[in-house]
Amino acid sequence: MIRKRNRTRPAETLQERLEKFTQDARAAARSMPAGAERHALLQKARDGEAASEMERLLSSRAPK
Repeated sequence: MIRKRNRTRPAETLQERLEKFTQDARAAARSMPAGAERHALLQKARDGEAASEMERLLSSRAPK
């Protein structure tokens, strides 16, 4: 017998979660000295901003 998956939806929208991720990564990077780890966190923050922008563009257009 196959069990039904108990799935819950996230409380926040994808846009909100991406924004929080970006803010958290930037805050963590601010507390670090210059170096590879800080650079990686800043890159993740930029990636989060890019993902947020892509999601915004894709969700704003009506399907064709």
